[in-house]
Amino acid sequence: MTYQILFLDIDGTILKPDHTYHPKTKEAIAQVQELGMEVFLATGRPSHELSELAADLNIKSFIGYNGAYAMYKGKNILDAPMDPTIVKRYLAIAEEHGHDIIFYSSEDNFVTSLDSPPLIKFAEMFALSNLKPMNEDIIEHILGATLINVTPKEVSLYEKDDDIRLSQVNVNGAEQCYDVIRRSVNKGEAVKIALKHLTISAEASIAFGDGMNDKEMLETVGASFAMGNANPELFQYAKYETKTVADAGVFYGLKELGLVK
Repeated sequence: MTYQILFLDIDGTILKPDHTYHPKTKEAIAQVQELGMEVFLATGRPSHELSELAADLNIKSFIGYNGAYAMYKGKNILDAPMDPTIVKRYLAIAEEHGHDIIFYSSEDNFVTSLDSPPLIKFAEMFALSNLKPMNEDIIEHILGATLINVTPKEVSLYEKDDDIRLSQVNVNGAEQCYDVIRRSVNKGEAVKIALKHLTISAEASIAFGDGMNDKEMLETVGASFAMGNANPELFQYAKYETKTVADAGVFYGLKELGLVK
Protein backbone atom coordinates (compact mmCIF):
# COMPACT_ATOMS: atom_id res chain seq x y z
CA MET A 1 0.00 0.00 0.00
CA THR A 2 1.21 3.49 -0.88
CA TYR A 3 0.21 5.73 2.00
CA GLN A 4 -0.40 9.41 1.23
CA ILE A 5 -1.57 11.05 4.44
CA LEU A 6 -1.00 10.84 8.20
CA PHE A 7 -3.28 12.11 10.99
CA LEU A 8 -1.74 12.52 14.45
CA ASP A 9 -3.45 13.18 17.75
CA ILE A 10 -1.38 15.44 20.03
CA ASP A 11 -1.76 14.75 23.77
CA GLY A 12 -0.71 11.21 24.61
CA THR A 13 0.31 10.57 21.00
CA ILE A 14 2.86 13.25 20.10
CA LEU A 15 3.17 15.02 23.45
CA LYS A 16 4.07 13.39 26.74
CA PRO A 17 2.47 14.68 29.97
CA ASP A 18 5.33 17.16 30.40
CA HIS A 19 4.47 18.73 27.01
CA THR A 20 7.64 17.42 25.35
CA TYR A 21 7.96 14.79 22.65
CA HIS A 22 10.40 12.00 21.94
CA PRO A 23 13.07 12.99 19.37
CA LYS A 24 12.15 9.94 17.31
CA THR A 25 8.58 11.22 16.99
CA LYS A 26 9.80 14.40 15.30
CA GLU A 27 12.21 12.33 13.21
CA ALA A 28 9.39 10.06 12.04
CA ILE A 29 7.24 13.01 10.99
CA ALA A 30 10.13 14.51 9.03
CA GLN A 31 10.81 11.20 7.28
CA VAL A 32 7.24 10.72 6.04
CA GLN A 33 7.14 14.36 4.92
CA GLU A 34 10.25 13.68 2.87
CA LEU A 35 8.32 10.84 1.23
CA GLY A 36 5.74 13.40 0.13
CA MET A 37 3.04 12.44 2.63
CA GLU A 38 0.59 15.03 3.92
CA VAL A 39 0.61 15.33 7.73
CA PHE A 40 -2.27 16.68 9.82
CA LEU A 41 -2.47 17.31 13.53
CA ALA A 42 -5.86 15.96 14.68
CA THR A 43 -6.68 17.09 18.18
CA GLY A 44 -9.27 18.19 20.67
CA ARG A 45 -7.19 21.29 21.29
CA PRO A 46 -8.31 24.65 19.87
CA SER A 47 -6.52 25.87 16.76
CA HIS A 48 -5.14 28.96 18.47
CA GLU A 49 -3.12 26.70 20.80
CA LEU A 50 -1.38 24.81 17.98
CA SER A 51 0.94 27.29 16.29
CA GLU A 52 4.10 26.66 18.32
CA LEU A 53 3.98 22.86 18.09
CA ALA A 54 2.94 22.93 14.43
CA ALA A 55 5.83 25.21 13.54
CA ASP A 56 8.30 23.06 15.47
CA LEU A 57 7.16 19.93 13.62
CA ASN A 58 6.79 21.72 10.27
CA ILE A 59 3.11 20.77 10.06
CA LYS A 60 0.83 23.22 8.26
CA SER A 61 -2.50 21.40 8.34
CA PHE A 62 -4.72 20.44 11.25
CA ILE A 63 -8.05 19.24 12.56
CA GLY A 64 -8.96 20.94 15.86
CA TYR A 65 -11.77 20.99 18.42
CA ASN A 66 -12.29 17.21 18.05
CA GLY A 67 -13.24 17.63 14.41
CA ALA A 68 -15.22 20.87 14.37
CA TYR A 69 -12.61 22.87 12.46
CA ALA A 70 -9.95 22.02 9.89
CA MET A 71 -7.32 23.87 7.89
CA TYR A 72 -5.22 22.60 5.00
CA LYS A 73 -2.10 24.71 4.51
CA GLY A 74 -3.88 27.89 5.55
CA LYS A 75 -7.16 27.13 3.79
CA ASN A 76 -10.28 26.59 5.89
CA ILE A 77 -11.96 23.32 4.86
CA LEU A 78 -14.30 22.81 7.85
CA ASP A 79 -16.02 25.07 10.38
CA ALA A 80 -18.87 23.56 12.43
CA PRO A 81 -19.83 25.36 15.67
CA MET A 82 -21.89 23.66 18.36
CA ASP A 83 -25.66 24.14 18.52
CA PRO A 84 -26.17 27.23 20.76
CA THR A 85 -29.11 25.55 22.52
CA ILE A 86 -26.79 22.75 23.66
CA VAL A 87 -24.21 25.26 24.89
CA LYS A 88 -26.90 27.04 26.94
CA ARG A 89 -28.21 23.74 28.30
CA TYR A 90 -24.72 22.69 29.37
CA LEU A 91 -24.19 25.98 31.17
CA ALA A 92 -27.38 25.42 33.14
CA ILE A 93 -26.49 21.80 34.01
CA ALA A 94 -22.99 22.78 35.10
CA GLU A 95 -24.30 25.54 37.35
CA GLU A 96 -26.86 23.24 38.93
CA HIS A 97 -24.41 20.42 39.66
CA GLY A 98 -21.26 22.36 40.49
CA HIS A 99 -19.32 21.44 37.35
CA ASP A 100 -16.95 23.58 35.29
CA ILE A 101 -16.67 23.89 31.52
CA ILE A 102 -14.05 25.22 29.14
CA PHE A 103 -15.61 26.32 25.84
CA TYR A 104 -13.35 26.82 22.83
CA SER A 105 -13.84 29.41 20.10
CA SER A 106 -11.58 30.07 17.12
CA GLU A 107 -9.61 32.65 19.12
CA ASP A 108 -10.06 32.13 22.86
CA ASN A 109 -10.97 29.74 25.67
CA PHE A 110 -14.04 30.68 27.70
CA VAL A 111 -14.56 29.30 31.19
CA THR A 112 -17.42 29.10 33.64
CA SER A 113 -15.11 30.18 36.47
CA LEU A 114 -11.69 31.80 36.60
CA ASP A 115 -11.24 30.69 40.22
CA SER A 116 -12.15 26.99 40.09
CA PRO A 117 -9.19 24.81 41.25
CA PRO A 118 -10.15 21.82 39.01
CA LEU A 119 -10.46 24.13 36.00
CA ILE A 120 -7.18 25.88 36.76
CA LYS A 121 -5.49 22.49 37.15
CA PHE A 122 -6.86 21.36 33.77
CA ALA A 123 -5.71 24.54 32.04
CA GLU A 124 -2.23 24.12 33.50
CA MET A 125 -2.15 20.44 32.55
CA PHE A 126 -2.71 21.32 28.88
CA ALA A 127 -0.91 24.69 28.94
CA LEU A 128 -4.09 26.47 27.86
CA SER A 129 -3.90 30.24 27.65
CA ASN A 130 -6.34 33.04 26.81
CA LEU A 131 -8.85 32.07 29.51
CA LYS A 132 -11.84 34.44 29.56
CA PRO A 133 -15.18 34.40 31.40
CA MET A 134 -17.96 32.75 29.42
CA ASN A 135 -20.50 35.25 28.08
CA GLU A 136 -23.67 35.34 26.00
CA ASP A 137 -22.00 36.99 23.02
CA ILE A 138 -19.81 33.97 22.26
CA ILE A 139 -22.44 31.22 22.52
CA GLU A 140 -23.02 30.98 18.77
CA HIS A 141 -19.28 30.68 18.07
CA ILE A 142 -18.36 27.72 20.27
CA LEU A 143 -16.51 24.96 18.41
CA GLY A 144 -15.88 22.55 21.29
CA ALA A 145 -16.03 22.04 25.03
CA THR A 146 -14.51 20.09 27.89
CA LEU A 147 -16.51 19.32 31.02
CA ILE A 148 -14.54 19.38 34.28
CA ASN A 149 -15.17 17.87 37.72
CA VAL A 150 -17.81 15.48 36.37
CA THR A 151 -18.11 12.01 37.92
CA PRO A 152 -18.86 8.93 35.77
CA LYS A 153 -22.37 8.79 37.24
CA GLU A 154 -23.01 12.36 36.08
CA VAL A 155 -21.99 11.82 32.45
CA SER A 156 -25.56 10.95 31.47
CA LEU A 157 -26.67 14.47 32.43
CA TYR A 158 -24.95 15.74 29.29
CA GLU A 159 -25.79 12.91 26.90
CA LYS A 160 -29.51 13.65 26.44
CA ASP A 161 -29.02 14.65 22.79
CA ASP A 162 -28.63 11.70 20.39
CA ASP A 163 -25.80 13.51 18.59
CA ILE A 164 -23.68 13.89 21.73
CA ARG A 165 -21.35 11.51 23.53
CA LEU A 166 -18.72 12.32 26.15
CA SER A 167 -15.13 11.11 25.92
CA GLN A 168 -13.06 10.89 29.08
CA VAL A 169 -9.78 12.78 28.73
CA ASN A 170 -7.03 10.15 28.60
CA VAL A 171 -4.50 11.89 30.86
CA ASN A 172 -3.56 11.03 34.44
CA GLY A 173 -5.17 13.54 36.76
CA ALA A 174 -7.96 14.39 34.30
CA GLU A 175 -10.17 11.37 34.91
CA GLN A 176 -13.17 13.57 35.76
CA CYS A 177 -12.78 15.64 32.60
CA TYR A 178 -14.75 14.84 29.45
CA ASP A 179 -14.56 16.16 25.90
CA VAL A 180 -17.91 16.77 24.22
CA ILE A 181 -17.99 14.73 21.00
CA ARG A 182 -20.67 15.08 18.34
CA ARG A 183 -21.50 11.96 16.36
CA SER A 184 -22.06 14.15 13.29
CA VAL A 185 -18.94 16.28 13.91
CA ASN A 186 -15.85 14.45 15.14
CA LYS A 187 -12.30 13.59 14.10
CA GLY A 188 -13.51 10.78 11.84
CA GLU A 189 -15.91 13.02 9.93
CA ALA A 190 -13.20 15.69 9.66
CA VAL A 191 -10.77 13.12 8.28
CA LYS A 192 -13.34 12.22 5.62
CA ILE A 193 -13.61 15.88 4.63
CA ALA A 194 -9.81 16.23 4.44
CA LEU A 195 -9.52 13.07 2.34
CA LYS A 196 -12.25 14.28 -0.04
CA HIS A 197 -10.60 17.71 -0.32
CA LEU A 198 -7.28 16.09 -1.26
CA THR A 199 -8.82 13.25 -3.31
CA ILE A 200 -7.05 10.64 -1.20
CA SER A 201 -8.67 7.29 -0.42
CA ALA A 202 -9.27 6.16 3.14
CA GLU A 203 -7.12 3.11 2.44
CA ALA A 204 -4.13 5.40 1.80
CA SER A 205 -4.47 7.13 5.19
CA ILE A 206 -2.90 6.48 8.59
CA ALA A 207 -3.88 7.72 12.06
CA PHE A 208 -2.53 7.47 15.59
CA GLY A 209 -4.50 8.16 18.77
CA ASP A 210 -4.79 7.36 22.45
CA GLY A 211 -8.20 8.55 23.66
CA MET A 212 -11.81 7.68 22.97
CA ASN A 213 -12.13 11.00 21.12
CA ASP A 214 -9.96 9.28 18.48
CA LYS A 215 -12.37 6.36 17.98
CA GLU A 216 -14.09 7.63 14.83
CA MET A 217 -10.77 8.69 13.30
CA LEU A 218 -9.25 5.24 13.81
CA GLU A 219 -12.36 3.63 12.32
CA THR A 220 -12.08 5.83 9.21
CA VAL A 221 -8.47 5.40 8.07
CA GLY A 222 -6.76 2.50 6.34
CA ALA A 223 -4.03 1.95 8.95
CA SER A 224 -5.02 2.85 12.51
CA PHE A 225 -2.75 2.76 15.56
CA ALA A 226 -3.65 2.89 19.24
CA MET A 227 -0.79 4.09 21.41
CA GLY A 228 0.49 1.76 24.14
CA ASN A 229 -0.81 4.26 26.69
CA ALA A 230 -4.26 4.42 25.08
CA ASN A 231 -7.56 4.15 26.89
CA PRO A 232 -8.11 0.34 27.06
CA GLU A 233 -11.44 0.71 25.27
CA LEU A 234 -9.74 2.21 22.21
CA PHE A 235 -7.73 -0.86 21.20
CA GLN A 236 -10.77 -2.59 19.67
CA TYR A 237 -11.10 0.25 17.13
CA ALA A 238 -7.47 0.16 15.96
CA LYS A 239 -5.85 -2.26 13.52
CA TYR A 240 -2.48 -1.97 15.24
CA GLU A 241 -1.07 -1.29 18.70
CA THR A 242 2.22 0.56 19.03
CA LYS A 243 4.50 1.66 21.87
CA THR A 244 3.64 4.40 24.34
CA VAL A 245 4.09 8.10 23.67
CA ALA A 246 7.10 8.08 26.01
CA ASP A 247 8.67 5.34 23.88
CA ALA A 248 8.06 7.07 20.53
CA GLY A 249 5.06 4.99 19.53
CA VAL A 250 4.49 7.05 16.37
CA PHE A 251 7.99 6.25 15.13
CA TYR A 252 7.65 2.51 15.74
CA GLY A 253 4.18 2.35 14.24
CA LEU A 254 5.36 4.02 11.04
CA LYS A 255 8.39 1.76 11.05
CA GLU A 256 6.06 -1.26 11.17
CA LEU A 257 4.52 0.05 7.94
CA GLY A 258 7.97 0.44 6.38
CA LEU A 259 7.74 4.23 6.19
CA VAL A 260 10.62 5.21 8.48
CA LYS A 261 14.09 3.84 9.13
